[in-house]
Amino acid sequence: MDNPLRRLDLNLLVTLDALLAEHNVTRAAERLHLAQPTVSLQLARLRETFGDPLLLPGPRGMRPTARADELREPLRQALEALTQAVTPSGPFDPAQSHQTWRVAASDYVETSILLPALAGLRSAAPNARMAILALNPQALASQAEQAHIDLAFHISSEAPLQLRRRSLFNESYVLAARAGHPALQRTLTLARFCKLDHVIVSPDNGGFHGVTDTALAARGLARRVALSVPHFLFLEAVLTNTDLVAMVPSRLVKHNTALQIVAPPLEIPGFEMLMLWHDRVHRDPSHQWLREHIIRFL
Repeated sequence: MDNPLRRLDLNLLVTLDALLAEHNVTRAAERLHLAQPTVSLQLARLRETFGDPLLLPGPRGMRPTARADELREPLRQALEALTQAVTPSGPFDPAQSHQTWRVAASDYVETSILLPALAGLRSAAPNARMAILALNPQALASQAEQAHIDLAFHISSEAPLQLRRRSLFNESYVLAARAGHPALQRTLTLARFCKLDHVIVSPDNGGFHGVTDTALAARGLARRVALSVPHFLFLEAVLTNTDLVAMVPSRLVKHNTALQIVAPPLEIPGFEMLMLWHDRVHRDPSHQWLREHIIRFL
């Protein structure tokens, strides 16, 4: 279907708006800083485009036709929207903003990155809103491109190359158990580590194998994984209430006084955490502000 805007000079709509406001070609020309003959020619083109006289001679200037009256309010709203769209953005004022941000994050990121920044965010931008969506690594690029999300956090090894990125930190793993766990009251050997009952947050939803198991397998060893859970939040509750132990990212548990944290008896590869966003929001002042605000609380 043909788009009627293809046949229309948008400058004519500005002239029509002035004519409908003034009901006079001369005053409309003055308002537009154009010569009167120019506005008269533009009115003729508008009449041809709309197939309607639009303005007819009257006793006190010109009077709009019914079609012109129908156009008046939609035209005003459309021109206001266009003006706003092409006007350069001014400085972002978080205190006055009603912005909504959509952020994709795992529960690890929610706890270690977003939660520390949340109180400051609410104070600085009290009328803004944030929606935190479950992280879907396979869909990150398309979600960002289609404006389903504005910001995401993911490990560098799995981050989509087409998104802009900023490195936040390098994370390492520690061994965590309930405070006073008898197995952690003396130096933990690798053999004793393997005999402990472990809980794992499964990267493949229900699996019993993770980076720790890969590192152990390289040495011909294996550990006992007794429980697989889908979320870090539940893992912390499990550790607090049982004798299970877990290899966890250090930022997740460093402030949890109910847990005892020790270095593992073997080196486990950590990961680099990235902040990710699409080009469409790269220069937007409100999104720039949010990214910098979050970084200040790391």
